[in-house]
Amino acid sequence: MFFHIVLERNMQLHPRHFGRGLRDKLVTKLMKDVEGTCNGRHGFIVAITGIESVGKGLIRDGTGYVTFPVKYQCVVFRLFKGEIVEAVVSMVNKMGFFAEAGPVQIFVSNHLIPDDMELQLGDMPNYSTSDGSVKIQKDCEVRLKIIGTRVDATELFCIGTIKDDFLGVISDPSATS
Repeated sequence: MFFHIVLERNMQLHPRHFGRGLRDKLVTKLMKDVEGTCNGRHGFIVAITGIESVGKGLIRDGTGYVTFPVKYQCVVFRLFKGEIVEAVVSMVNKMGFFAEAGPVQIFVSNHLIPDDMELQLGDMPNYSTSDGSVKIQKDCEVRLKIIGTRVDATELFCIGTIKDDFLGVISDPSATS
């Protein structure tokens, strides 16, 4: 789920930033460019925790910009097949439901929802048991198992299931306390 890894990136800096605060400008630009993005190989970069090294700059011909190789430590978020996660339901429809675990959107097909749960259409669509004791609707928390992932260059897509032991609704916002 969360990993602490070392990555490297080439950062371009304009000559106006050269001087005493050069390293600080590089770190600020790195954080602005990298934090919150998705790297297809490593997952979502949550935060930069440290700078390991800043290499010697290489002047780009004709522009004046300088490229610095920066090696940094960061925390990344990535889901794997077979992992159990808790997520918040964002949308329910006849095909199944979408849930979000941090920046990752997970789809749970209606074939991967227990057979005793039926879709109830209306102003608040939900999947519920026949006696109404368990409801999956928007904004409720569910525990699910990742059964498939697909990684693009800038996004991570997951398929999940709640058709297993100890999976399903954790908390329902419509239930009275």
